[in-house]
Amino acid sequence: MRKSGPPRGLISYIVLELLEEKPRYGYEILKEITDISGGHWEPSYGSVYPILYKFEEEGYAERIEREDEPDRKYFALTEEGHDHLAEKRTEIGGNARDFADVILGFYHMYVAFATDGRFDVDPSDDDWCFDDEYSGWIAEQVIRHHERDFGEFERVPDTPEEFHARQGDADAPDGDGTGDGDVSGDPDDDERPEEAATDGGTNA
Repeated sequence: MRKSGPPRGLISYIVLELLEEKPRYGYEILKEITDISGGHWEPSYGSVYPILYKFEEEGYAERIEREDEPDRKYFALTEEGHDHLAEKRTEIGGNARDFADVILGFYHMYVAFATDGRFDVDPSDDDWCFDDEYSGWIAEQVIRHHERDFGEFERVPDTPEEFHARQGDADAPDGDGTGDGDVSGDPDDDERPEEAATDGGTNA
């Protein structure tokens, strides 16, 4: 069970990957992360720019001048930055469970607001609310994305314990496949997922 928000090092890893692709400036990185998330998440300026300046101090990135945009602060990855990126890929590759905990934790909270009698929240002005219809919509979007990127979705009959045992994950938390499990993921205010798409398509 995670006791914090998004996996540590996530933003810095994405910044490194985007800088390896091509030199970029801070706002461009923010918008690219938003696009990658389907419009549901944008880190704050206060999280991306310090990372760029820190990378510059540590020699992982360097500023470059562009004659066509002299006022923008572009950053490019250095050789040391490429080496650091290789390390970050290994680090983030080991955080898949953390990602799952964040996703499941938020979904459990969504359902709890809809079904747990201890909560009594008012509907929002944009017609979104905590109920079975919108819960189903969220699940539908996840399935559509799965099928778009991985192929036809097949229900997984395993209990959480059975699934993790099949994967050889003896230390997995209990109850992460039902509404009875622990709720995890406690994001910072500037790193919370935000709903941007409401057309029922595959951009959730």
